[in-house]
Amino acid sequence: MTMPIVYALLPSPRRTAGAAACLLAIAMLGGCAVGPAYRVPDTPQPVAFKEAGPWMLATPADTLERGPWWTLFGDPLLGELASSVEVSNQNVAAAVASYAQARALVQQQRSSLFPTVSLNVSGDKSGGRGAALSGQDYRLGIGGSWEPDIWGRLRAGVNGANANAQASAADLAAARLSAQGELAANYFALRQTDAQRELLAQTIDGYKRVLQITQNRFNAGIAAKSDVLQAQTQLANAQSDDLSLARQRAQLEHAIAILLGKAPADFTLAAAPWQVNVPDIPAGVPSALLQRRPDIAAAERRVAAANEEIGIARAAYYPNIGLTGSGATGGSRVADLFSVSNLVWSFGLSAAQTVFNAGATRAGVASAEAGQQLATARYRQTVLDAFGDVEDQLAATRVLAQQTVLRRQASDAANQVEEQILNRYKAGQVSYTEVVQAQATALSARRALVQVQADRQATAVALIQSLGGGWQTTP
Repeated sequence: MTMPIVYALLPSPRRTAGAAACLLAIAMLGGCAVGPAYRVPDTPQPVAFKEAGPWMLATPADTLERGPWWTLFGDPLLGELASSVEVSNQNVAAAVASYAQARALVQQQRSSLFPTVSLNVSGDKSGGRGAALSGQDYRLGIGGSWEPDIWGRLRAGVNGANANAQASAADLAAARLSAQGELAANYFALRQTDAQRELLAQTIDGYKRVLQITQNRFNAGIAAKSDVLQAQTQLANAQSDDLSLARQRAQLEHAIAILLGKAPADFTLAAAPWQVNVPDIPAGVPSALLQRRPDIAAAERRVAAANEEIGIARAAYYPNIGLTGSGATGGSRVADLFSVSNLVWSFGLSAAQTVFNAGATRAGVASAEAGQQLATARYRQTVLDAFGDVEDQLAATRVLAQQTVLRRQASDAANQVEEQILNRYKAGQVSYTEVVQAQATALSARRALVQVQADRQATAVALIQSLGGGWQTTP
């Protein structure tokens, strides 16, 4: 139940002065905001990354320009593709539209701080053979209403919408970074597949030569039929592996096309040499880089928006104040609309207070407070996840660098063993089974080396994403 109070002011000097006094009192009450002051929630602040060494505490810098981080890999084609993601990827386009919508909502909320003015014009003409009266009537009226933001409810709505718009902007940055990171990961996976296929092509050529040697030895009666069958089996398996890689490459090419906003049928990425470049990791990673993560910025802004909701809910405890005014003229001629003697105007002040609603207001405040606590918990969890992401990628970066050295040593050794065993087989010193084993070991070692190189590039991309889009600390 509400109790309205309406005070109509007619055109008299005393009541006009009363209206001015009311307006002055309302203006003086304009700073009575009932919402809680916002503070960024506390989060864990480790002194150093466990996997990287000490780093400096710094102020959040999520607004810094991240720059074209993909240029760190030195692949011009990757740079061309990554630049196209921002304008062609449909997920990014959706995030752009969401941000535009959020900005429009801010403007819509801000408009509630200002009066609403309406203009009405009408004209009537009546007559007829059986009409008792006939004539014409014209009316011109202007009216306005305004809800002064005494308790800060409207300002809280504007602040909340602005915080949500900032969160939407961070979501847009996250969508761009995610799409670009996914493109880079798929691109490197495709180049790795090209390298694997080139490796298999060389291996298949070698297997064919060995099969011919084995066939000649069998024809000469110095090798068993089983040697030929083993050589054929090994060749067929390698050719089958190559077909599997061809299927994987096609899927990766299709995925890249979709990330670029193109139909797979309209996109082809030709095979090219693989640029096995992995950017060096800085010795120390300042906290500013972690704070640049757009998901952290979005989560923090949503806490701020939830905080404003508390103020909006608390404002329901206080009365709603409204001001209305109108003026109108009328007459039988258009010229009468501009006659002062025909002017009628009014001004009104209203207040409405909820007396009883069975605890609905209290429940609304409790809901808003719980929403703020939920947003705070999600923000803190986002920060923890971000620290974990960076630690994971730093550890993987260090381990993969060490594995690359070992994989290269293993591949070189396996190549030498394969060559020696094949020479001994030609000399009749070992069985063909040993040749098969040596060749399988050498191929596995070569492919493992290619895989660890690709893993290093994929980890570098993941680390860049974990750090918010790069390692630069200046705009």
